[in-house]
Parts: sequence; structure tokens; C-alpha cells
Amino acid sequence: MFKRYAIYFTAEPGPLADFGAAWLGWDLETGEAVAHPDLPDLDMPISQITATPRKYGFHATMKPPFRLAEGYSFETLRNQTAQICAGLDSVTLEALSLQRIGRFLALTPVGDDTKLNGLAASVVKAFDRFRAPAPEAEIARRRAAGLTPSQEDNLMRWGYPYVLQDFHFHMTLSGKLAKSELPAIETQLSKAIEPHLPSPFEIRSLTLAGEAEDGQFHAIERFALKK
Repeated sequence: MFKRYAIYFTAEPGPLADFGAAWLGWDLETGEAVAHPDLPDLDMPISQITATPRKYGFHATMKPPFRLAEGYSFETLRNQTAQICAGLDSVTLEALSLQRIGRFLALTPVGDDTKLNGLAASVVKAFDRFRAPAPEAEIARRRAAGLTPSQEDNLMRWGYPYVLQDFHFHMTLSGKLAKSELPAIETQLSKAIEPHLPSPFEIRSLTLAGEAEDGQFHAIERFALKK
């Protein structure tokens, strides 16, 4: 069905999920393009701001996209996802807030993220047996960004640099923006998204997602975490 799979956090159905889908122009849940919101004070089209993250949908990555290892079927992955999630504790943080990450805009958690980081590490480790080794071209592309020693170790062990001690939970809302463009876009996006941000912010489920042949990601199924 899909060429790659991933474990995402996706917002529960509601205003934040609806806004995130519209802002990016892609609804993970329905697998359909959706109209952007009307924010007339933006100096740049939303479609341009969100071009890079659109295909991934509104999410935070917990287990980065992977090709299914030989010997595993989708059905096995689906069944094991349910079992793994049922054994992982849900997490509650103070809130979500809009922040800059370098020249990107993203939602990040407010408060002590120790348990959240522990959840992400558990997910990375638990699902690694389903991951086929990354192709050499993908490894080379990751290295080209410039990696620290720990990120290099992560790349070779887990197939992705930014996991475990290098993980930072975020829900990406833009591509890389020019420094001169960031303040105005941040201000307008903050006004639009602020009413939808949860407080407290709860992670009560994880989503098995898949990348279709056209590169667009789809939510396959949501699985509850342990309360």
C-alpha cells in the first residue's frame, strides 16, 4: 500500500487538527488536499510558506519514515503498532507554543519534556526491527547537512540523525524562511493558531502513517496509549 511508514503524533480531531491541515493544505486523516485559511495580512502565499512540510501533514515525528524490512508485512506492522502503543504511557505537558527552530516555524511543547523524550526514545527502539537499512544515497544526503558525532551514531544505528538525545518534539508549520520574512509570518501565524493551542497538551495516542507513491503521507490508524 505504501512505500514507507512512520509513527507520528497527530492532533486529536478538533480545531487544532483542522487548522493544521488547512494551514499545510493537506489533511492526513482524509488523504486529501484542503484549502488554506484566509489570512490577508500575510505578505507571502501560505502555499509557498508550507510547500516543504505539506506532504508530511500536520504531525510530530516519533519514528522517522522507514521502508519495511524484509520478512515483515503491513498487517504485522499494524498489529504490532497496536500492541506497542498499548504498553506505552501517555504524556501530559503544560501547553504547545509557536516557536522558531532556526529559520522554520513549528509548535513545540511547554514544560518538562523528560517523559515525552522517553516516549519518543521507546518508540524509536520498539519499531526499529521493522526498518529496512537506509540506502547509501539517503545516508549520504543526511551527512551532507553536517552531523555531530552523536547524530552520526544515530544515523548508523537507527537510520536517522535526530533521535534519542538529539530528538526535539516539534510540529513543523513552514519551510525554511528568509530571516527578513520570519517576524511578520510568525506574528500572523501566531494570531491565527493561538486560539487552537491546547493547555494542557496531552499525547494520548500515536498514529501509524504511510507514504504513498506520490510522496504524500496518509494517516492509516490511530492507536491509544496507556492512560
